Amino acid sequence: MTFLTVDTGVELSARADRVVARFFLPGEGTPGGSSRTQAVLDRVLALPPEALAAAAQRIRDRIVDPSPMADVLQNAAMVRLPDAPHLGADATMVIGAAFTAEYSIEGVSLCNPSTVEHPDQTGLMPGQLRVLLSLRSIGEGHLSSIQFCAAVIGPGLTWEFLRRQAPPCLPAVRHGEWTKDHFLRALEHNGGTDELVDAIGQTLPNRFRGQVIEQAIQALRAPLLQRRGARAQLDAMRIVADSAYDVIFPKESELSTRVLLPVADEERRGIEDLRLVQGLQADGARYGGTFTAYDGHAISSRLLTTTDFREFAVHRLTGPPAQTKGMALFPRQIGGEHLALSRGDGESLALTRSLDGLVWGAETILRTPTAAWEIVQIGNCGSPIETPQGWIVLTHGVGPLRVYSIGALLLDLEDPSRVIGVLPEPLIEPPQDSGGYVPNVVYSCGGLLHDGILWIPYGVDDQRIRVAHVNVQRLLSAMTAPEDAGARRT
Repeated sequence: MTFLTVDTGVELSARADRVVARFFLPGEGTPGGSSRTQAVLDRVLALPPEALAAAAQRIRDRIVDPSPMADVLQNAAMVRLPDAPHLGADATMVIGAAFTAEYSIEGVSLCNPSTVEHPDQTGLMPGQLRVLLSLRSIGEGHLSSIQFCAAVIGPGLTWEFLRRQAPPCLPAVRHGEWTKDHFLRALEHNGGTDELVDAIGQTLPNRFRGQVIEQAIQALRAPLLQRRGARAQLDAMRIVADSAYDVIFPKESELSTRVLLPVADEERRGIEDLRLVQGLQADGARYGGTFTAYDGHAISSRLLTTTDFREFAVHRLTGPPAQTKGMALFPRQIGGEHLALSRGDGESLALTRSLDGLVWGAETILRTPTAAWEIVQIGNCGSPIETPQGWIVLTHGVGPLRVYSIGALLLDLEDPSRVIGVLPEPLIEPPQDSGGYVPNVVYSCGGLLHDGILWIPYGVDDQRIRVAHVNVQRLLSAMTAPEDAGARRT
């Protein structure tokens, strides 16, 4: 901490017992291997009735919660062949479990929170505010997912994390909705613009869901399908179509049980660092946020929107700023445009604009690494926070020894391309005895203003979550003109 900030002393740590049941195909995890589905099915069906019954009972004894059990039974339906004989309850149970792997979603760590006002503010005392947080969970293989929890601020300068419910649950997934214009822009962004794309585009309605693309592909004339490279291009088109999807959690599920795991091909190695913002989105949702998708080779920024945190729409963003990580949306339009913070060059804080919230234009650099504590690179720590004096932007700076610190700057209220104030010292620094999954790191994906106090939940060492607060007026008073900020600390 610095002289401006106060740590609340509360902490949220990872729980290895938060486990979900994921679909598993034996053999696919081996490099160069292929699925052994049929061989496993044959071996299960060859078991004597008494062995099958005993195996099924062991599975029932191990899985006591209804949500994972439902996933096991669903997995059985996914691998059974259409002409397979009718299976009894025991065989169905064993087949489902043979194609299921339990996965500890935060078995490694829990970090990088973002926070907004909770949709439900009932049952609180005067001066209290219920907040909702997104959390980055890291499990086996460094696979990141997104979870949620709640906390209550107040009365006074107190913060209480509410108990997270168990067991975690996964959503149903369906194809997302596209506009024809955005889909064609996404294909162009992905490098595909020729006769094949034109032929598909001519058959599309103005609005459609992803499965329509497969129907359009099947209707193509043979000469187009036989062209050199057509198969690879069509597969790429399918990947783009599937990158937009909706997820729906059961009505009876609690907020803190809901888990967003990777769905699209471009997310298969993780979804991370959701930067939540409250404000009307382009699709009419009350909340939005950008997150980083990682496929094992490349990263990109994706958009998530929701009204109730039970149903979510996930969509592709296009334009140069979307080809990297760390975009953060402004909570409202300015001058009829959507605005976002970005970092297209990988090291500087920038501003980008969009007419529809999906296609983002060229960036305007706001600040390059200047002070010693941010000399390697800088970026944002969540969406800008509006005050009468301007937009407060929490930043992260990376300095020597790859030490991450949290800072702040101020943007002009009506022209956010103007930086009007910079905090010359960090707000939050990692402790001297820092150690964890990634040492020397403090990082946030978004703070919140309440009764003149800026609350900052932040990850420590990519391992656990703590909370700090700072008086906004003290923070603003400590800022200096941008040209003076670089020389204040060496």
